Amino acid sequence: MDNAPGNDVKINAKSVSVVSAISIAYLIISWLLVGFKSDQLVLIGIFNVLFYASVVTRKFILGFTIFIIYWVIFDYMKAFPNYNYNDVAIGGLYGAEKHIFGIDLNGKTVTPNEYLRLQSTNFLDALTGFFYLCWIPVPLGFAAFLFFKNKRQFLYFSLTFVLVNLLGFVVYYTYPAAPPWYIQFHGFNFHPLTQGNTAGLARFDKLFHITLFKSIYAKGSNVFAAMPSLHSSYPVIVLYYGIKNRLGWVNVFFAVVMIGIWFTAVYASHHYVLDVLAGIVCAITGIFLFNRLLSASNSFSRFISRYEHIIQ
Repeated sequence: MDNAPGNDVKINAKSVSVVSAISIAYLIISWLLVGFKSDQLVLIGIFNVLFYASVVTRKFILGFTIFIIYWVIFDYMKAFPNYNYNDVAIGGLYGAEKHIFGIDLNGKTVTPNEYLRLQSTNFLDALTGFFYLCWIPVPLGFAAFLFFKNKRQFLYFSLTFVLVNLLGFVVYYTYPAAPPWYIQFHGFNFHPLTQGNTAGLARFDKLFHITLFKSIYAKGSNVFAAMPSLHSSYPVIVLYYGIKNRLGWVNVFFAVVMIGIWFTAVYASHHYVLDVLAGIVCAITGIFLFNRLLSASNSFSRFISRYEHIIQ
């Protein structure tokens, strides 16, 4: 194995032992909490291959460990359903959405989701589907760009991303909420074992004769986690750091994707407008808190400096 000088984490007995122990512990804990899934082996395989392959890939995967931690926490939420801790908002949230953003349709007030479902077209189904497919690739692609361009900004972006998610998770458990499609298919009664649903995104799958969104939503951690819409939070974080890094016209693309994801969340009946607004507030709050923590805590700044030193 390479043993390059500098800040690299060396391949030695200690690092091999640590990586092996973490890999085994992850598989055992995952099996105990959520059961065995092939995704777990894929994740462990990718981490180990990149860790041992070269200095560059080792630094890359160590940097992206921040996102891996986020994914593991998200996955483990399946073991602790939020509806076990607080009542799920179904009719109340629906009523609030209709009261604030209701649209008159032939003398009847409907939610924006209900209105847009009646206005769907093949063009919008295709366009919104492509927008919604950006919600993870765009942040991860941007993170990869920052990793090779500016390690410090990469860490800022990654840690802000995780902080925003943690804030969202807190709200998920404080205020469990059903998505708009839940009422469409299940009414106002609470059914705790409800499976994920593609809702309006099923039209995208049907249009292209695929099961892409069906396979994605079959793996959802919790149906009752609609408020806030973290789908709506992610592009806000991306655009903020895109502007900070002066990416010019690339930020126009980020802004278009952001607005497209916001619209799709409502159009596809995955989120209310209130959920989207909550997601935007969650992102802004996370960005503010991260910046405050960075400026107020010397310990946190030293942690980032040490982390940057490892992946530099």
